[in-house]
Amino acid sequence: MIAGVDEAGRGPLAGPVVAAAVILCGKEIRGLRDSKILSPADRAKLARRIRERCHVGVGLASVAEIDAINIFQATMLAMTRAVIALCEEIGCDPIEILVDGNLTPRGRRDEWRWPARAIVGGDAKERCISAASIVAKQHRDALMIDEHQRHPHYGFARHKGYGTPQHLAALRTHGPSPLHRRSFAPVAQLQLFDVPSLSSHTTSG
Repeated sequence: MIAGVDEAGRGPLAGPVVAAAVILCGKEIRGLRDSKILSPADRAKLARRIRERCHVGVGLASVAEIDAINIFQATMLAMTRAVIALCEEIGCDPIEILVDGNLTPRGRRDEWRWPARAIVGGDAKERCISAASIVAKQHRDALMIDEHQRHPHYGFARHKGYGTPQHLAALRTHGPSPLHRRSFAPVAQLQLFDVPSLSSHTTSG
């Protein structure tokens, strides 16, 4: 009953930050590792196996929440929501939470009630954190691919909201969409120059 927690999406200019909490159980899942070094196909396959064989909770913090409380606090919020969802699934609390990184939500979110330990590089050291990394990354990528259908101008299906040259060029041409984090410097700077926003325009087609 030890859960691993990791997040995806702290760095992008657009989209939510997503966290996952995973308790491994049953048959061992081979190939668990940091999601960033997996191919998209391998990550998708492992995410399916983790969801089928393990206890999983997913939590999000929205773009509005990121802009309101900053990305660090939004990450702590998403992690807390992921563990709450995990507890609802298993009907009890894990005995300990292992969190990737050097800080945990303990003492930073009033809702956080679990013993927690931060592990730097935990997504490469602890299998339960690796599993959480894979689920969070796969879940967020799927959300951004869905958003591509609503906002095709930006290429979310390719870069998932990260600040690639193509994404920045699209931002300069079209302005920010409702999915963009307006508190992040590249987006905020565009607003200073009164680049038109697509927030009130239809972006499909």
